[in-house]
Amino acid sequence: MRKLPLAIALAALLLGTASAADKKDKSTPDEPKPEAALLKPQASTSEGSVSVEGKRISYKAVAGTIVLHGKGDKENEPTASVFYVAYFKKGADAAKRPVTFIYNGGPGSATVWLHMGAFGPRRVVTSDDSHTPAAPYQLVNNDYSLLDASDLVFIDAPGAGFSRLVANDPDASKREGQMGDRRKELYSVDGDGHAFAQFITQFLSRYGRWNSPKYLFGESYGTTRSAVVANDLENEDSVDLNGVILLSQILNFDTSVDGADQNPGIDLPYELALPTYAATAYYHHKLPQQPGDLEPFLQEVEQFALGDYAQALMQGSRIDDARKQAVAEKLHQYTGLSVSYLMKANLRVTGGMFEHELLGDTDDTTGRLDTRFSGPSLDPLSKEAEYDPQSSAISSAYIAAFNDYVRKDLKFGQDLNYREFADVKEWIFKHNDHDGTVNVMPDLAMAMKTNPNLKVFLNGGYYDLATPFFAADYEMHHIPVQPQLMNNVTYAWYPSGHMVYAHEASLKLLHDNVAHFIEQTDNVKH
Repeated sequence: MRKLPLAIALAALLLGTASAADKKDKSTPDEPKPEAALLKPQASTSEGSVSVEGKRISYKAVAGTIVLHGKGDKENEPTASVFYVAYFKKGADAAKRPVTFIYNGGPGSATVWLHMGAFGPRRVVTSDDSHTPAAPYQLVNNDYSLLDASDLVFIDAPGAGFSRLVANDPDASKREGQMGDRRKELYSVDGDGHAFAQFITQFLSRYGRWNSPKYLFGESYGTTRSAVVANDLENEDSVDLNGVILLSQILNFDTSVDGADQNPGIDLPYELALPTYAATAYYHHKLPQQPGDLEPFLQEVEQFALGDYAQALMQGSRIDDARKQAVAEKLHQYTGLSVSYLMKANLRVTGGMFEHELLGDTDDTTGRLDTRFSGPSLDPLSKEAEYDPQSSAISSAYIAAFNDYVRKDLKFGQDLNYREFADVKEWIFKHNDHDGTVNVMPDLAMAMKTNPNLKVFLNGGYYDLATPFFAADYEMHHIPVQPQLMNNVTYAWYPSGHMVYAHEASLKLLHDNVAHFIEQTDNVKH
């Protein structure tokens, strides 16, 4: 990390005026507190180049922080220091060069995944559907970096990565309470969205990019965030976006099949997860009759899910035994789960139950983020999966590669701890002061209505059980906008999981699709 001088005066801003006792104590030399660095933006600049599908691109990289502040009477009060890595193509006209703001989800996740796996200039190599061996890991030129289409800004959520919440009350006894207030504010649906919107507007000012074509790219909870941020930017900051790119979408948490059994009476998650169950059983060759091709098979399953299956679940306890048996037998054909298990489950199988049961004959559990992966079950007798083999398979490679890369190549963070996730003890799933399940579909609808030229590109993986692709498709087709605005939405599905880019062939396709989307929507003559 490039060392930046930290003035004693800056430390005083954080600590307040020294007491008489402090002045008399000569045993400890005056040193600026580490927290003082959070009050001042930092930046480390480097240069590099990347070859994208045979085209060499030279870039400037900036690894740094932007300090966020409160609103209204507290607009001068720092709330968070947000870390980012920006890549700018050298020699490009900023007024015509798109800029894409990229973030993972969590909530509270760092953006190491999209950075090192999808669109950064360097990519960590991981095994396709099995556990990646321990270090040394391979970091290679990313042939599918998005730098050919756009400048890139990877943003770590407040509290994650090198981002930190800021409590700087001069009274040390009050800082703990102030930090508690920061957590309540920023570890929430609305506070998180407002923070990212503020970061983006500050970034546009700092780097003179107000007139550039602008895009959001969010993954997982990052898609939830994108709906909020797009609405905030459009209708609070008068920032028209060119496009919103969604990967592994969840906008309405009533569609989640995780823990769906804790929400009885809401059967939609089971219906929307069924095609992913079918895709997973297809991949692991657990179907009684293995289809020749995946996609025609999934179309058949989708029709059953929204037809006979939905009608059967809607009947509840009114369903007769013969009908229930017939539906269970059909589900067996589509999922590979036994008829007896499906009957005991009352035709309703949560994501965790499916992950644990599909490969139960070998005491293995499938992945959640990517069901192509599998690993030994922690407890063969448990009801649901107790860990995610996919996450265990690749996380070490991503974290090790980034920790090495950010310090050696980007020259940032030498003495700092990079947090994979923020220390979120409670995320406030409350939106616009409404209690109940979070649903940000109205936010995206508002952004699309107030900016009728806004284009939306939805991407997802067939083997994603965290945010099933059919649930994302269902949500998008229920966005409350006029039919003509639905023409602004495009879709792409991939033979991969939640992190579509973990499958190299899908990464190439994802890159090509997103690059084409940007080229078609940046309002620049090519």
